[in-house]
Amino acid sequence: MKKWRFHKGHELNSSFELLEALKKENLLKDTPDENWWANSGTFEVVVGAILTQQTKWEKVECSLENLKKENFLTLDSIANLDIEFLAILIKPSGFYNTKAKRLKLLCQNMVKDFGDFEYFKENVSRQWLLSQKGVGQESADAILCYACFREVFVVDNYTNRLLKSLGYEFESYDELQEWMVGGIESNYDKVEELYEYKFNLSTIYSRFHGKIVELAKSKKL
Repeated sequence: MKKWRFHKGHELNSSFELLEALKKENLLKDTPDENWWANSGTFEVVVGAILTQQTKWEKVECSLENLKKENFLTLDSIANLDIEFLAILIKPSGFYNTKAKRLKLLCQNMVKDFGDFEYFKENVSRQWLLSQKGVGQESADAILCYACFREVFVVDNYTNRLLKSLGYEFESYDELQEWMVGGIESNYDKVEELYEYKFNLSTIYSRFHGKIVELAKSKKL
């Protein structure tokens, strides 16, 4: 694993210091979406969060494009789509039969319990998401952060590998997430000073996570 140099001779003491260092890297300069994840705040994020499991995002983009070409990238469309045809459309993402079943079931439950995507955004809970087949902690938090704009920090393998390369190891998802959130919330006044204009906490979390992913990809962490 390649090591990303933090500050020479300086130990990382909090996630705020990590955010401060990452911001200097200018990692999101070419990102069209303010919240990093493309088309944040839309149903597309929900689909992407399921399809990106165990595969590269570039393959997910192919699947999303297939759904868009057929005008099926909507909650009602996927909830009612033939499962075999859905599997064909999302085939580039891998594990397509399993993902098709889980995505369709998730969409059917969204329609049943919330009616439409806008009501889902406002009212869904983390507990509800985690009760859905195939939705783990990372997927649930990605949906909450990037689709629903909740104040949730997403922890993924990139986050874990970056922190490990800097000498930090955590026993669980929850422990790492708590460390990341704690450093931001306890230094929120300093966080606000980092930016030229004020972001809400949801956007700060989404951009922070995005910076980690972009750095990890560029450094092959």
